[in-house]
Amino acid sequence: MKNALRWYTILATVVGISIIILVVIAVPLNHAHQVVPGLFPEGSSGQTLGKTISAVLGTAHGFIYMGFLLVAFWLSRLARWPIAFTAVTLVCGTIPFLSFWAERRAIRRVRALMDDSRSSAAVGA
Repeated sequence: MKNALRWYTILATVVGISIIILVVIAVPLNHAHQVVPGLFPEGSSGQTLGKTISAVLGTAHGFIYMGFLLVAFWLSRLARWPIAFTAVTLVCGTIPFLSFWAERRAIRRVRALMDDSRSSAAVGA
């Protein structure tokens, strides 16, 4: 379970950071010309940068998110999470900033389970 938790932590962090960059930086830069055409004309360097970030990071984020889903599901089966907890954890990976709350919540739950199993093993030994 420790290995699954490590992978979950890495992927959840990367997914959370990448979606924030996409939503807070790339999408606004890419579409600012529609809101303030005088300040950000279509084809400007800002829009080009936003379009490039969206294309590159958006694609990478999609693939990484698929890996996150697989690892999170793997961890959920190892830790025997209820289906509702699993679903909330997976869905929160799609919401900027909320993904970090879900990650912390899941990690706390798994670490508590690991501590309990260590305590049980120590008592039984």
